[in-house]
Amino acid sequence: MRRGDRLFEIIEILRRARGPLSAELIGAELAVTKRTVYRDMAALMAQGVPIQGEAGVGYVLEAGFHMPPLMLTSDEIEAAVLGAQWVETRGEPELARAARALIAKIEAVAPSRFQTSFVDPAVSVAPVDPQEEALDAAAIRRAIRRRHKIRLTYRDSHGAATERVIWPILLGYRDAGRIVAAWCELRQAFRYFRTERIGRAEVLDDRIPRRMDLLKADWRAAMAAERHRLQARPPQSSPR
Repeated sequence: MRRGDRLFEIIEILRRARGPLSAELIGAELAVTKRTVYRDMAALMAQGVPIQGEAGVGYVLEAGFHMPPLMLTSDEIEAAVLGAQWVETRGEPELARAARALIAKIEAVAPSRFQTSFVDPAVSVAPVDPQEEALDAAAIRRAIRRRHKIRLTYRDSHGAATERVIWPILLGYRDAGRIVAAWCELRQAFRYFRTERIGRAEVLDDRIPRRMDLLKADWRAAMAAERHRLQARPPQSSPR
């Protein structure tokens, strides 16, 4: 790793740390010696990067420091390209356009040595056949952001339809289709709704009567309890 890249990596390591980091820990992550880390820290401090600490104690990056945007490594660029490819091929039209725009913006400011990562990327995603849906996924995402309830008609695996009012929490994307995680007023429980089974969806003016962070915490706890219940279930014996 070139020294310039390593200096940026050190800043990123300090940025995501929750407390002081020793040179030994930083060196282990970067596969360099403590002596190298000490020299790099001295160089960063000399350049005005607000790092507090010293050898033998640990280092902390002061809050509020921002590096110039898009100082990315080749791996980070490929991760962004791969993620954008996935969204472009599996997301609704609004997200697909946003994914293309995101990559165009990154490409416009990325160093010239990384241009081949955009023109001829080393990563790709498998194509999929899009499923037809009556659902306006963009409206669902807006409802989640604005904490609005949704009234929908839902068909179960046997084709029976029920009308539900849900409190949407998350729109999950899969290779084939999407799911809406929500609190269901009809069932008085958290449920997953496969979007290809939603026949009609109307975003209501009624707002979700709980803070979203608390609702998500309850949802995660319920899902964890369900996973624990399934794992504790004794295996069924094979038919003789």
